[in-house]
Amino acid sequence: MPNSLIGSDQDFALWAILMSAATLGVWAERTAWGARISGAVTTLLVTFILSNLRIIPIGAPTYDAVWTYLVPFAIPLLLFQADLRRIVRETGPTLLAFMLGAIGTVLGTIAAYLVLPLGDGGWQLAAVFCATYIGGSVNFAATAEAVGLRSGDLLSAGVAADNLVMMLYFLLLFTLPSIGGLNRFYRQGARTSFAPAPLGAAVSPASNALLPMCVALTLSALICAAGKGIATFIGIPSVAILVITILIVALATLFASVLSRLSVAETLGKLLMQIFFAAIGASANIGVVLQVGPILFLMAALILTLHLLFLLGAGWLFRLNLVEIAVASNANTGGPTTAAAMATARRWDRLVTPAILCGTLGYAMATFIGVGLGNVLRSWGG
Repeated sequence: MPNSLIGSDQDFALWAILMSAATLGVWAERTAWGARISGAVTTLLVTFILSNLRIIPIGAPTYDAVWTYLVPFAIPLLLFQADLRRIVRETGPTLLAFMLGAIGTVLGTIAAYLVLPLGDGGWQLAAVFCATYIGGSVNFAATAEAVGLRSGDLLSAGVAADNLVMMLYFLLLFTLPSIGGLNRFYRQGARTSFAPAPLGAAVSPASNALLPMCVALTLSALICAAGKGIATFIGIPSVAILVITILIVALATLFASVLSRLSVAETLGKLLMQIFFAAIGASANIGVVLQVGPILFLMAALILTLHLLFLLGAGWLFRLNLVEIAVASNANTGGPTTAAAMATARRWDRLVTPAILCGTLGYAMATFIGVGLGNVLRSWGG
């Protein structure tokens, strides 16, 4: 491997670049062009270009530290709002649509795995894509770590394919309830009984106060320590991410009134995820990315196509309406933020809170489903 301008042992220089790329991605998402491709892709592209120009190395202990420490740290921070009791109580038919969408994603992933030539790591890619299209980017990272997929090439190509397909898919979801010929097969009018609501506590702006940040970070560290300790104690250290997820969801449900006030946790978690995207971009090789990218694009497109077809068929059977289906599918594939944003933009005010809650449920359960499905597919492959 040719030497890079910045060596793999220059930790602080690499941390500075990762942080700069993450910051650039956050800033870019506030611009028209950045919003189209997403902050995650902007961040990934910056470090991808730098590494392939040999300015930074493709492999370094700094990148390993992101996987080892920052990814597990981000999981609890992004799940402080995962109160399962509130989710079940307040989501109504949108929750049913969301669960049907999750089933559609699983079926789509199985079909993609069987049809496409994904190679030896196909089961790992299936696990990651399945989790991503039930939860979101937090599950992308957590599932990749849980199944041992740390290839920057595959992950970079996967993120790029995911974002390109998702852009097209979101356009379809926005117009879906307006398609007259389709709409007549579904129940008309919203059946939800929730008062119009803003994004609420789950996505409220974070306080700049130091104490909430300290509490959020401390709790995340304690949960990670406990999760790692339990996984090691039972002799399966590879399931640490899953144990961490179980612990934070249990705490978020039992102590919802306390954790829901720490809205700063989500902001901190998103920052750590941006650094994660910077690290996988840095560890990607352009030749491999170009080689595997088209297959992963087809994989993402096939999963989402079958997800939507299954959801439309099941939605007709269960007499859901297209608005509920569109919001639930967005919560499956994009997470709580994009689902709530779509509900707000289309003036489906009664579905804003269900959108947030279903998306949060996706964060809580998608890693388990993705890892479980991946291991089932791995056993099929012998």
